[in-house]
Amino acid sequence: MTIILKSLELETIAVDKHFQKRDANCILMCRPDYFDVDYIINPWMEGNLHQTQRDRVFQQWQKLYHSIHSYATVELIPPQPGLPDFVFTANAGVIRGDKAIVSRFRHPQRQGEEPFFKAYFQQQGFTVYELPPNLPFEGAGDALLDRGEALLWAGYGFRSTLDSHGYLASWLDIEVVSLRLINPKFYHLDTCFCPLTGGYLLYNPRAFDNHSNRLIEQRIPKTRRIPISAVDAENFACNAVNIDNLIILHQASNELKHRLTTIGFQVIETPLSEFLKSGGTAKCLTLRLTEPIANFNGSRKV
Repeated sequence: MTIILKSLELETIAVDKHFQKRDANCILMCRPDYFDVDYIINPWMEGNLHQTQRDRVFQQWQKLYHSIHSYATVELIPPQPGLPDFVFTANAGVIRGDKAIVSRFRHPQRQGEEPFFKAYFQQQGFTVYELPPNLPFEGAGDALLDRGEALLWAGYGFRSTLDSHGYLASWLDIEVVSLRLINPKFYHLDTCFCPLTGGYLLYNPRAFDNHSNRLIEQRIPKTRRIPISAVDAENFACNAVNIDNLIILHQASNELKHRLTTIGFQVIETPLSEFLKSGGTAKCLTLRLTEPIANFNGSRKV
C-alpha cells in the first residue's frame, strides 16, 4: 500500500524532520483547559452535558499526571479551544517505533483535532501516515500493541472500520488481530481491553462478539487472561495505563486488585469520575509515544 500524505501548514508548529529519541516510557498528555461534555457521541455523555465540575476536572487530571510522571516521562501537547475531547490523547493516532498513523475521527465534533495531532507527530519527527478521509480509525483508542508478542489488537464496530486494519498491518509491519465491539458503552477497544506487561490481558469479554472472544482465547492462554466483572467494566478498569509492572486506573474492585497484585502488578487508583462523564479515564487521557519495533521476548509461554 502507498503512503497517503496531505500537506498542511500550521504556523504555530514547525516540522522537525529528525525523529526524537525518548526514554523507554514516554507518554503524551494534554491539559484539560477546554474539557467539558459539549455534545453527545457516546452513551456516557447522555445526561452529562455541561455537568463537569471545573475544579474537580483539574484536580483529577493533575493527580493522574503526577501518578504517571513518577514512573515515566510525560510530554504535553497544547490544548485547543473548541475541541473539548482533545484531552483524550489516546485518540491522536497509533505509534510503533518512528511511525505514526493519524486518526480519522468518525464524528464531525472531533475531526478538528486531526490537523493538530498530525502537526505534533511531524514536529516530533515521526513518519506520518494518513488513512483515506472516508475510513474512520481512532488511533490507540482502537489499536493496542500486545505485551507478549509482536501483535496489534485492533477494534472495530463503532468508531473504527475493519477496512482500516489492512493499512495498519502494512504501514506498521505487524500482524493485526481484528476484534468486533458490540456494546456501545465500550465503543473503543481501550475501554474494555488492556494488554499488560508479560503477555497478560485485562479485558471485558461482554464487550466482544463470540468470534472475537474465540480469537482472544486462541492467542492468550487462560492463565494470562484476566476477565473482569460487570462492575469493574462499568468503572473502566480496563482503561488503564500500564508502565512495566505498574497499573494506573480510575477504580477497581478489591477482588481485581488482589488478582493483579498476586501476579506481580502494583495497582494505583486515581479518581477520574469527571472524565468518565465523557466516556474516558486513565488510558484515554494518555498516548504512549515509545512503542517498540522489535519482537517481544515471548514471556507469554507457560
